[in-house]
Amino acid sequence: MRLVPPALLLGCFAAPAVAQQSPAAYVEPMVPAAGTVLEVSAEGRTTRVPDLATIRAGVTTQGATAAAALADNAQRMERVLARLRRAGIATRDLQTASVQLSPQYRYAENQPPAVTGYQAANSVAVRFREVARAGAILDALVSEGANQIDGPNLSVSEPDAALDEARADAMSRARAKAMLYAKAAGLKVARIVSIAESGQDAGGPDRPPVVFARAAMADARTQIAPGERDITVTLNVRFLLN
Repeated sequence: MRLVPPALLLGCFAAPAVAQQSPAAYVEPMVPAAGTVLEVSAEGRTTRVPDLATIRAGVTTQGATAAAALADNAQRMERVLARLRRAGIATRDLQTASVQLSPQYRYAENQPPAVTGYQAANSVAVRFREVARAGAILDALVSEGANQIDGPNLSVSEPDAALDEARADAMSRARAKAMLYAKAAGLKVARIVSIAESGQDAGGPDRPPVVFARAAMADARTQIAPGERDITVTLNVRFLLN
């Protein structure tokens, strides 16, 4: 008969005792054991009138030298910025968008390109918190020397409340869809298993700027129509059906 050393014998009995004292933690499975899980996707929406317009106003000038082109451009751009400040645009709503300087070439057959002058361009991004005033200010900018306008990009400045409305609408639509499927399958909705937000649109710009220019002495006045923007939220909801 083979004898088992006491240390090994103690180990054989100790292991089960430890296992009984420290049971593994129970984790509820993502999919319930009983019932049918239905996952639906629903988009909720509400509307808002955009109250924020972002526009780029720029000045493009030509000069025989790089210094001359930049100097002329700086003077004209300063007039544009001064006009914006007089119109009540806050410093926080003015931001330099780009500054460019490039040589202009003349091309001839069988000859290297020749520099004929320089072009300077400077543009500023302007946020209008009163969309209705944007058109009139743009007209004034053109009279002050702005010869390039990009925009407007219209958006909602404070979308949080609208997003919550869209979330509630999405949840209502998800429940209605789940009840429809449950009834068609001869089941009933027992409870919600999980909710996940998979996307949202807070009413920001969703299209590239429209570039346009107009003569300073034109009779027509620029108008900006804000229209309405959709605020949307998409939810993925899992329901337990019994």
